[in-house]
Amino acid sequence: MNGIPATLIPGDGIGPEITDATLLVLEALGAPFQWERRLAGMAAVQSHGHPLPVETLESIRRTRLALKGPLTTPVGGGYRSVNVHLRTEFRLYANVRPARTLLSGGRYEGVDIVLVRENTEGFYVGFEHYIPMGDDPRAAAVSSGIITREGCRRVAEFAFDYALKHGRRKLTIVHKANILKALTGLFLETVREVGAKYQGQIQIEDRIIDACAMQLVLDPSRFDVILTTNLFGDILSDLIAGLVGGLGLAPGANIGREAAIFEAVHGSAPDIAGQGIANPTALMLAGAMMLEHVGRDDLAERLRGAIEATIVEDGVRTPDLGGHATTGAFAQAVIRRLA
Repeated sequence: MNGIPATLIPGDGIGPEITDATLLVLEALGAPFQWERRLAGMAAVQSHGHPLPVETLESIRRTRLALKGPLTTPVGGGYRSVNVHLRTEFRLYANVRPARTLLSGGRYEGVDIVLVRENTEGFYVGFEHYIPMGDDPRAAAVSSGIITREGCRRVAEFAFDYALKHGRRKLTIVHKANILKALTGLFLETVREVGAKYQGQIQIEDRIIDACAMQLVLDPSRFDVILTTNLFGDILSDLIAGLVGGLGLAPGANIGREAAIFEAVHGSAPDIAGQGIANPTALMLAGAMMLEHVGRDDLAERLRGAIEATIVEDGVRTPDLGGHATTGAFAQAVIRRLA
């Protein structure tokens, strides 16, 4: 039986280590993927002279599905962020970042929030320039944000559909329409219009970004699904990860009509690369999201259950979670739970 073609990008730094651990677990689970290994980031610069080679783009274009480890964008040389390039190249307009408590005993218990971030517009379109004044060529800097009604509509429809599919009860629209009246006002207006179709199925509310940040820290239980713009989503998604123990437990998905790329959202951590102590949980959880995307919710639930049992019941944890397990030992512990 042929598997589902998927592109695999191991990444840089700790990327290959956590990717190998994740592949072992997915194989033990019986995940249906048939992998095409490709390079990006610094590993691609060293082998291809460019952080995002044509063959990597062609593979994703062909498979429409990818699992990606953390990447390092080279400093200088005019290279743009590889992650941003992938999002724009494949029009991956929805970024999905779930955060759920695995380890009890922290500041918060029972956190279970999904943040959906518009992924291609806003201030991250990169329309920036300097204004010279006198003898200073960079006396002032100007950045333009762009939000389109169509972009707002498509991510809103995605977020509401996601909420219904996953049995979520409430969606909070996060904005700054009191100040950025046109830019985020259009976002708020359009999401409300889309939300009208879901009245009676999903409770809809909105929050100004600064109030939302404060309320997340005071009482995260008041949030379920959060939908927001690109810049605000970038910030809040890391805040939410912090509520449950950090980026080592935070998977992410970038979804579009042409492709879907699943990833560990943390950095490449070159300072611990090769030491065998990196936490592969985020990439494993990204693998679970990828399984859901291809309709294998059963395997996704088994994988999440095995990871949680390994961390909570068996007490097998990597150093970032207060344990002593190596990357490989953690993977083997998850595999035992899958058996």
